[in-house]
Amino acid sequence: MSTPERAPAARLDGKASLRSVSSLIGLQLFSRIATFAFNQILFRYASPEAYGTAAVQFELILSTILFLSREGVRNALLRAWPQKPTSPHHDSRPYNAALNLASVPLVVGLPIAAVTTLSYIFAASKDTQSQALFQPAVLTYAIAAVIELMSEPLHNQAMGEGLTSVRVSAEGLGITGKSLATCGMLLFDSWSGYGGELALLAFGLGQLAYSVLVVVAYSSRLGWPQLWPVRLTGIFPRESATAQFSSFFNTEALQLALSMTYHSLIKHLLTEGDKVIVSWWSPLDGQGGYALAVNYGSLVARIVFQPVEEICRLYFSKLLSETNTSKAKAQRESDSANASSALMTLISVQLAFSALVLVFGHSYLPIALHVLLPPQYLATSAPQVLSAWVWYIPFLAINGGLEAFLSSVMTPSQVRSQSRWMIAFSVVYISSAITLYSLGFGDAALVYANIINLSARIVYALEFTSSYFLNVGRPLDWRAALPHKYFVAMVWLSYTLIETYARRAAVMKAVEESGRQAVFSRVVVSHIALGGVLGILCLTSWWILIGSSLRSSYLHHKKD
Repeated sequence: MSTPERAPAARLDGKASLRSVSSLIGLQLFSRIATFAFNQILFRYASPEAYGTAAVQFELILSTILFLSREGVRNALLRAWPQKPTSPHHDSRPYNAALNLASVPLVVGLPIAAVTTLSYIFAASKDTQSQALFQPAVLTYAIAAVIELMSEPLHNQAMGEGLTSVRVSAEGLGITGKSLATCGMLLFDSWSGYGGELALLAFGLGQLAYSVLVVVAYSSRLGWPQLWPVRLTGIFPRESATAQFSSFFNTEALQLALSMTYHSLIKHLLTEGDKVIVSWWSPLDGQGGYALAVNYGSLVARIVFQPVEEICRLYFSKLLSETNTSKAKAQRESDSANASSALMTLISVQLAFSALVLVFGHSYLPIALHVLLPPQYLATSAPQVLSAWVWYIPFLAINGGLEAFLSSVMTPSQVRSQSRWMIAFSVVYISSAITLYSLGFGDAALVYANIINLSARIVYALEFTSSYFLNVGRPLDWRAALPHKYFVAMVWLSYTLIETYARRAAVMKAVEESGRQAVFSRVVVSHIALGGVLGILCLTSWWILIGSSLRSSYLHHKKD
């Protein structure tokens, strides 16, 4: 069986990785700041019912269509995007086969969009369907999903060829257009006296604007995408199970994409399970409070964790891909050493970061809630859910990095094995959520159930990763990733000082009595200043004890 041809620059160098990370973090930072400002208008002009419907139920429909259509293909192509032929003498079949595979998400996305949308329209509750322009809004979301899938060939090309700036500019333009379109429609609805009747349609038009602008931006940089598979001039070696596809696709890449798509289905149920459950258990206004909390709670995850996870997946895929059999033994050993060092560094940084999140997030979140949340949302489940998110973030960070590594090195048979475990994890998640709901945890039950779920997935990922590096002669000592004991002592001392001051100065009493105005009081300002000073001291101690050595290790591997 032939394998996809690899580009000469098979792995990202250090500078390229850092540029990609910084670009993606910049994109997420911009998108979250824009979304934050955008949400302040939404909370004012859209009712909790309309916001809950759009942010929970419509977003679930959109993510289902996109995730099931493209996730498996994206992961498969990340492993081995072929080099673009530079002359007529070069074999163009691997590159053309990759373009064919990149067009598959649109092909399969059309029936998935139709089935998902119609199923939702018939299954939605009467309260949801009774909202103004419900069906046109749902159809607009479905159309937006299909249009977004048109950009998939160009997205995969940009990621495969390391053109991160193309993706950043495209998605940045899309986010800006989405914010302007949605807010503009909501303002028009308010000023024209429609009484909120255009709210759901405003969300749909915003998503449609995003999709159209992303396609336009990609096309302006890379040309119009190939939207349908075309027969290749030659064919890859045939196999009995996939002979009918061999004149269009590289069968190995296709099989990997199918395996990862099946795995993505299970992962999607876990990732979006909270929206399914909250849609079933909570009324529409409760869904609005939960969506608001998750939107704020995911700021850190989307700004930092998501770009890092994507770059790790790209880095490990190109560094350790089994499709590249031409490497010398010494090069493979060097790549394994670099991969293990990068993974241990990532886990070490995430654990230290998690300690800071737990201490400072727990101490200062109650103040932030009174500043950020609109008064009508303070009585919803939003504060409770956000408090639970402080504990959720560390698990989310560590699991994301480990699963990025797994998705980069797993064979199709290992992906199928992981999928079976993911089914078991989904049972654990659903059972935990229902049990915690019944025990009175409210919507925060979904966050705590996710913590239980992620804990199981982390254990699985640690076991697989340990076995992988043991097999290549690079056994891992996970204890080396634990934070330094003096750093832990500094963090614990900071927590003690912050909580002692807050209790003696009655900080929360001042906040509850004065609301947002309390932020300018001497007591609260002193409390925030104390946290700022201690935070800087914690970061300084981390750099002295751990950070500088990690930097030296990175420079050493880069030099090698």
